[in-house]
Amino acid sequence: QVELVESGGGLVQAGGSLRLSCDVSGDTLLGMGWFRQAPGKEREFVATLSATTPSTHYADSVNGRFTISRHNTKNTVFLQMNNLIPDDTGVYYCAAGTYSRIPKNYRFWGQGTQVTVSS
Repeated sequence: QVELVESGGGLVQAGGSLRLSCDVSGDTLLGMGWFRQAPGKEREFVATLSATTPSTHYADSVNGRFTISRHNTKNTVFLQMNNLIPDDTGVYYCAAGTYSRIPKNYRFWGQGTQVTVSS
C-alpha cells in the first residue's frame, strides 16, 4: 500500500513561487505525477517523473515554469512552481504508480493541496 500526503500549497501573487511536497510512504520506487483541478474543470496533467530514470514530462502550460523532482531518499517528490499565473489556481494532487499524463493510469492519489494565485 502507498500513501501520499501533499503540502506546500497556499496563496501567492502572480509572478511568485511555491514548492509543493508529496511525502510517499510504502513503495517509494514508483513513477510519480502531479495533477491539478480548478473549480468546474476536469483534473488535468501537470508533470510526471519516471521511477528509475531522470525522465520528466510537463504539460505545455507549465513547461519552463514548473519542475518535478525527487529527493535522494525517494520518499518525497517536489513540484517547484515559478512565475505563477492566476490560471495555475486549483487543487494540486500527487499521484503514484506510473510515468504517464493520464490520471486513470495512476493507482494511488493524495488528498490534494490548494494553490491560489491572485492577480
